[in-house]
Amino acid sequence: MQDNHIYIIAEAGVNHNGSLEMAKRLIKVAADAGADAVKFQTFKADCLVSKNAEKAEYQQRSTDVQESQYHMLKKLELNEEMHDTLVDYCHSCGIEFLSTPFDEFSLQMLVEKYDIAYIKIPSGEITNAPFLLKVAQTGKEVILSTGMSTLGEIETALKVLAFGYLHSSETPSIPSLEQAYISKAGQTLLKQKVKLLHCTTEYPAPLHEVNLKVLDTLQSAFGLAVGYSDHTQGIAVPIAAVARGAIIIEKHFTLDQDLPGPDHKASLNPDELKSMVIAIRQIEIALGQSLKLPTESEFKNKKVARKSLVALEKITAGEVFTKKNLGIKRPGEGISPLYYWEWLGKVADQDYSEDEKILR
Repeated sequence: MQDNHIYIIAEAGVNHNGSLEMAKRLIKVAADAGADAVKFQTFKADCLVSKNAEKAEYQQRSTDVQESQYHMLKKLELNEEMHDTLVDYCHSCGIEFLSTPFDEFSLQMLVEKYDIAYIKIPSGEITNAPFLLKVAQTGKEVILSTGMSTLGEIETALKVLAFGYLHSSETPSIPSLEQAYISKAGQTLLKQKVKLLHCTTEYPAPLHEVNLKVLDTLQSAFGLAVGYSDHTQGIAVPIAAVARGAIIIEKHFTLDQDLPGPDHKASLNPDELKSMVIAIRQIEIALGQSLKLPTESEFKNKKVARKSLVALEKITAGEVFTKKNLGIKRPGEGISPLYYWEWLGKVADQDYSEDEKILR
């Protein structure tokens, strides 16, 4: 990720519905929209969920109510051959391929075979300490989603990640996790390798539960770069998150919001995705620098917009400046109005016509 560049992840997730061709179309949409990366989800349903696990409420609303979470996810798996095709297609489209691993087998494949740039840890895995350890021990940079979590849970996850970065093969203990986290080396590695995503884990997320101010809290509490994984409808909230300091935006998108599947309804359509990217790029430019100085464009307007001391009427040399004959008008290329009170009571050393600027 580059400095002063908002990294936009177009989250395809499982919106391919198990279809390779649909997945490729999603990649093309993300690339055409100008996103930096398109992200899928890599998992083995047998490793991810028990066969009797219920679906979330939002999943039940958009899929077969009688179908288990296991059977729903089983149909959405991307096998290794499909990954090969999608990684190659991303390269041809000029967009970065990312995918979220949900199990150790998937993690290993993404790292060892595809050398994926970042490991995105989903909110549901933030308490999965053994998995977090394996992620950190790959040495890869991490984007950690923090939906459903407390500050304490985030800190614990960071302890595990710090330990994993410092120890490539050791088994941790509670004291060793703490030691890794508070160590200078551990904190340095976390700052170099980990970015936190604020997230509200609901689909779609209600606006009153978004709490964008949490971005400030995360940055203050952990000293790490922050971003926002958005599940709201529309594009207003991710744009606002960028203005609030998010350097990563992750947003679900789909080919068609009316398609069957768990995430389509809470996703952007292709036109909305493009509009979001354009708006974020504009905000990215507008954020500029934090130093408050007149800009290059403003210099030419200073004398037009500001004012100077002028004669309100004819003044003769030797006459005293008073509130009646000394005023303030444009342009601003003469004596600043800041000195108005100092000039009151002074004696004019030359003649002035009406509206003539006062000279030093």
